[in-house]
Amino acid sequence: MPPTEGETVADVEAVLCDGETFRSTALSDALGARGGVIVSTGFAFSAIARNWWKRFVRAGWDEFEDVSILGVSRDGPYAQNEFLRWLNRPGFQFFADVDGTVSGSLELLTDRTHMAGVSTPRRSAFVLGPDREVRYAFVADDWISPLPREEIEAAVVEC
Repeated sequence: MPPTEGETVADVEAVLCDGETFRSTALSDALGARGGVIVSTGFAFSAIARNWWKRFVRAGWDEFEDVSILGVSRDGPYAQNEFLRWLNRPGFQFFADVDGTVSGSLELLTDRTHMAGVSTPRRSAFVLGPDREVRYAFVADDWISPLPREEIEAAVVEC
């Protein structure tokens, strides 16, 4: 079961991409002084990811003070960095979750129908405090519904 409000998520380590470089980084080291927002979208250049992340850009999520914006998808670091360059927002970073370590630790992995042997994280968002405590959790019931952006933003303000 994915984490819920009040739970503390594991301090997993995975490859973190910043649009130019990538290095193995613990979640605790990727969070800002006030915490972070983790958004799982499956694959970086999927239609859902492009749509959602452009909305985050328009909403000014890169301007959250001391709050990291961290994407998670199953693509490798080169694809993640290309996606970040496409977004053109230096404040955003992505975990290249090729082996599913991050998604698995959040219990988000689900098998994809008609994609033999492929699992992706369920569409989700978590607002974490600097101690990795979940302050807000959303896990979509389907593959296309948008994230509740305003609720996420309100949770960030409360961090």
